[in-house]
Amino acid sequence: MTANLWIILFGALATYLTRVGGHIVLSQFSRIHPRVQAGLEAVPAAVLTTLVAPAAMMGGPAEWAALVVAALAGTRMPMFVAFVAGAITLAAMRSLVG
Repeated sequence: MTANLWIILFGALATYLTRVGGHIVLSQFSRIHPRVQAGLEAVPAAVLTTLVAPAAMMGGPAEWAALVVAALAGTRMPMFVAFVAGAITLAAMRSLVG
């Protein structure tokens, strides 16, 4: 096997173990403290921010337009629809603007 395949396999295993491990640890508690619950609920937004921030800071007009469209769509529509709207905008703007 190539090195890339090993990296993918071990990355998948590590991802699986961390997800399952979190469920196993949290299932041992009958009640979760509100601060822990708030922290866990903030994780998706934090991950999304780490993915979007570099594009916002180093992107051009196509990336900025996609971020604006996705943000506006996110205020009125489900998250998946906002994501698709941003992705379509990004693809269209990159083909038009370059």
